[in-house]
Amino acid sequence: MSSLPAPRPDRTCLVTGASSGIGAELARQLAGRGHGVTLVARSEEKLVALAAELASRHDVRTEVIVADLTVEADRSAIADEVAARSLSVNVLVNNAGFSTTGPVAGADPGAELAMVRTDVEAVVHLCTLFLPGMVGRRSGVVLNVASTAAFQPLPGQAAYGASKAFVLSYTYALRGELRPTGVTATALCPGPVDTGFAEAAGLSAEEFTGSIPSFMVVSAAEVARRAVAGMDANKAVVIPGLGNRATAVAGRLAPRRWLVPMVARLHPALGR
Repeated sequence: MSSLPAPRPDRTCLVTGASSGIGAELARQLAGRGHGVTLVARSEEKLVALAAELASRHDVRTEVIVADLTVEADRSAIADEVAARSLSVNVLVNNAGFSTTGPVAGADPGAELAMVRTDVEAVVHLCTLFLPGMVGRRSGVVLNVASTAAFQPLPGQAAYGASKAFVLSYTYALRGELRPTGVTATALCPGPVDTGFAEAAGLSAEEFTGSIPSFMVVSAAEVARRAVAGMDANKAVVIPGLGNRATAVAGRLAPRRWLVPMVARLHPALGR
């Protein structure tokens, strides 16, 4: 049985962080299935280009909402703008996120808080805004993008790993609450994806490729394909790539007393 609702002209798939990487590919996957998409990010130029591509290629309704998800008023305005267009969100994709790197003792407080607001606070806020409508209609799907970093502490990216652990736990809890409602929730936990994410986090391309086996890197397009298939199948967690699934299991089961020092020793941002 398919969990994804059928496309309707008065329904939309809201995708945050849609201007590039996994978010753009998720929007392509959903549009390819005939769904109208509402694209959210800070970069209007990239969103407009993607919206035009999807409308032309798949003949679907598209719209762009420029928002900074670290700002509560911007997040609230997303719901207002969707309603003003006489649309209801039946697929919510909380994809927007970024990471800082380096030791907490040397971190920039503003950057750390901006990350938590994007990776955690925005997920909670948008779920709280849009889930009541889904539950009322007894139809809808939520995809929260976590990471394989959710399965173990991550020295060198401490707040990022903790944020993604929150997203994973939150999504499991949502599934328990939503079970009798007809609405589903899935956590996507990608491993390394070559999207420029690492460079934005402060790691060079050489540090990114040198610290991760190449077989663990999965393309953004493949991550998105597996994510949408997993949503449709009502999977609790989607981890693209066999190597990443093995790493997630190891991270969950390995004793912290030796796992954490090992990760700290190997993380390129800690310079050890």
